[in-house]
Amino acid sequence: MQAQSLPAKQEWLQLFNGRDLTGWDVKIAGYPLNDNVGNTFRVENGMLRIAYDQYKRFDKRYGHLYYKKPFSHYILKFEYRFTGDQVPGGDAWNVRNSGVMIHSQSAQSMGLKQDFPISLEVQVLGGLGKGARPTANLCTPGTQVYIDGKLDQAHCIESSSKTYDGDQWVAVEVVVMSDSIQHIIDGKTVLAYQKAQIGGGYVSKQYDFAQAGVPNPQEWAAKDGTALTSGYIALQSESHPIDFRNIELLNLKGCMDPKATNYKAYYKVSDKSQCTYKR
Repeated sequence: MQAQSLPAKQEWLQLFNGRDLTGWDVKIAGYPLNDNVGNTFRVENGMLRIAYDQYKRFDKRYGHLYYKKPFSHYILKFEYRFTGDQVPGGDAWNVRNSGVMIHSQSAQSMGLKQDFPISLEVQVLGGLGKGARPTANLCTPGTQVYIDGKLDQAHCIESSSKTYDGDQWVAVEVVVMSDSIQHIIDGKTVLAYQKAQIGGGYVSKQYDFAQAGVPNPQEWAAKDGTALTSGYIALQSESHPIDFRNIELLNLKGCMDPKATNYKAYYKVSDKSQCTYKR
């Protein structure tokens, strides 16, 4: 049977194996790479959990768990739920607040005391029992995006999602096509943006790359306006316990030659270097 007649079966990559943190790197502000202080990132009951039961206070120990490989064109799916109470010492705005970073700098390039990576954050929020609090928002440490053809320099941009109260599981889908991205919940696009790029200082003009502990701040500042087209995926530790599960990715970039053994009909972007052929 020739490759081109095979069904276009989607091959989803399970980023989390349900057993341990194989394939992931830990970086917590103030600690060396892969020092998982307080067992912050752990696996329990098939879930990837971010917990603080070994902390007395949070004390701005922002952390991120990075998947080992960068991507540029893909669909990312994950489910999350908030649990319990925020650890003492966390900021008020971090109650039931966390995120998944995409197009992030690597764990290895983070500064020792750097709190957030230069990235696009798919911010996830839990309801507070009253009032609207959408989820799958966008926050932009060291980045900026265009929405409806206009540059939006707000640090955080709300989605149109509903509010999810309690400890319920919420399923999020992120469609990433280089620098154009959509956030989806329940099959509905709740936020879309384009021309993602490095820029905007860091968080604000008052809090720039240097203040954030970013290595080589002048080099990053010189990249203002540079398109952000690929990067790493990282789960965030931001002081409120959160669980993740079913973290999976469909790569959309690869071999698009039907004569190749690893051809996939669902790929959207060709990468001839990935093609393999029968000898």
